[in-house]
Amino acid sequence: MACCGLSQDRQGGGSVSDIPSTPEPRDQGATRPGDAEPDAPRSAGSSVKVDIEDAVPGPGVRSTAKGGPGGSGPTPYWVPPPPAPVSWLAGLQAAAPAPVRTATLWAVLATGLLSMLLLGDGLALNLVLVAIPAALAAYFAAQAAGRRPRAWALVWGIGGIALLTVPALRDATWPSFLAVLGALAMGSMALHGGRTWPAVLLGPIGILNALATGPMWGWRGLRERSGGSRGNAGAGLRALVVTAVLLLVFGALFAGADAAFADLLGDLVPDTSVAGGPLHLLLLALGLVGALAAAHTAAAPIQWDRVEVPAGRPRGRVEWALPLVVLTGLFAAFNAVQLVVLFGGYDAVLKKTGQTYAEYARQGFWQLLLVTLLTLLLIVFALRWAPRDGGRDRKLVRGVLGTLCVLALVVVASAVRRMDMYVEAYGLTRLRVSVVAMELWLGLVIVLIMAAGVWGARWLPRVVAASAAAGVLVFGLVSPDALIAERNVQRYEDTADFDLDYARNLSADAVPALDKLEEPLRSCALRTIAAGLEENDTPWYATSWGEVRARDILRDRPVSKDADWSSCSPLADELMYR
Repeated sequence: MACCGLSQDRQGGGSVSDIPSTPEPRDQGATRPGDAEPDAPRSAGSSVKVDIEDAVPGPGVRSTAKGGPGGSGPTPYWVPPPPAPVSWLAGLQAAAPAPVRTATLWAVLATGLLSMLLLGDGLALNLVLVAIPAALAAYFAAQAAGRRPRAWALVWGIGGIALLTVPALRDATWPSFLAVLGALAMGSMALHGGRTWPAVLLGPIGILNALATGPMWGWRGLRERSGGSRGNAGAGLRALVVTAVLLLVFGALFAGADAAFADLLGDLVPDTSVAGGPLHLLLLALGLVGALAAAHTAAAPIQWDRVEVPAGRPRGRVEWALPLVVLTGLFAAFNAVQLVVLFGGYDAVLKKTGQTYAEYARQGFWQLLLVTLLTLLLIVFALRWAPRDGGRDRKLVRGVLGTLCVLALVVVASAVRRMDMYVEAYGLTRLRVSVVAMELWLGLVIVLIMAAGVWGARWLPRVVAASAAAGVLVFGLVSPDALIAERNVQRYEDTADFDLDYARNLSADAVPALDKLEEPLRSCALRTIAAGLEENDTPWYATSWGEVRARDILRDRPVSKDADWSSCSPLADELMYR
């Protein structure tokens, strides 16, 4: 993936966008005026003269043909319309993909085999191992098509590989899921390239389209090679069979000769038992199809930059500016109150409203998060309909929207502060840490929009996408479950309040923080996690570093056998209602 958001050049040195569109085919069977004599009798198989001026709108073209039966006059008939494109994406396709290279086919085969052998036991380091040959397949296909790497393509590709390291480092499923989705989005942008909002948002559709066209393209290339060089294909197949037989025979003999080597071989070699045969075949097919789709996209990407979004009709200055000016005043009044609260006016506010500390924080956060989202949406519509003709109009747009963005940043700060108050009262959870991360990213987007108003917005789509990927990467590397455990353990030390039931449901990433608790609370918090680790016997390539670290801690300090349900349940109730 790190090689594929590339530009495609023609032999003359121009870019793909310089290639003229293909002219529409002429209607079959229709001849131009003057091709046939006016009074020639009509007979089977004879040419027909079409009067284009008589054409009317419809599913076909209604025309008149001179020379009806007996030459009595024009006879109406229908000329079929031009054939529709095979796909609605045909007009956006850069060019037909170049023939499949042998190196591409080998990389695709390696991706399929690694998917079959490594992905059946879980997701960790094996994702990176599978992604590397898939990226090589895309690189070889792009190279054959004459596409050259660009800086942003390397950014997307490296970012995608970096996101795939999150499952290898963290045991928690939810940040790993977000990281895998982000890696797929980054890979799509690396393969397609593009710098506009349609290119950023619609890239995954091109990958879905290549899931159907990629395997057919690869099959044609395989048939060409097997038909043109059967000797080479046969030699390669025989070499693979001989290698597999030698490894199987001598590996079995060495394993039978030494028990330590047998254990090492069992840890290193993936499970290929017959019981998992259907799953292995499915993973093989998914790996082959996915790698071929990536390679086909790299060879012939869809040019999403060609999608034109029509500009909105500019409104009058009063019609556009008056609502936003009034809204800006409302923001200013609200933020004035927030600044008073942020600088220590909680007691006065709580006394006046009659709310508790936690109620005040909980009530405000979700509304302020919605305010941030609506503000971004409002800025998008305002930019679409704002007047853009004169210098005074542009200054007004920048002034009003810039002020609104600054006030929106104060709203973001107030929302984050309210969530911090809520966490102090009730502790940190996955939902709370997630929405705070989202709020912080929305604040960053507002800052980027302000910068685009000063330096231009050409770079904005790609930078916003890169910031989203960086946010997901940081979110995964920070380890949310470990952060939640650390914050709640610190809160227990300060207030003696602890949600034991919630701590039990955390992943192995939380073990280092929960290990700091005193007994019997420590064993009660780690009991469920330790039981899950004992049941989960996965090979090295499907085991995260967080899980390995948790196993080491629990091996050095095992969970107490007295930490059963009868002793932990009363402790949980006592901590909850203390």
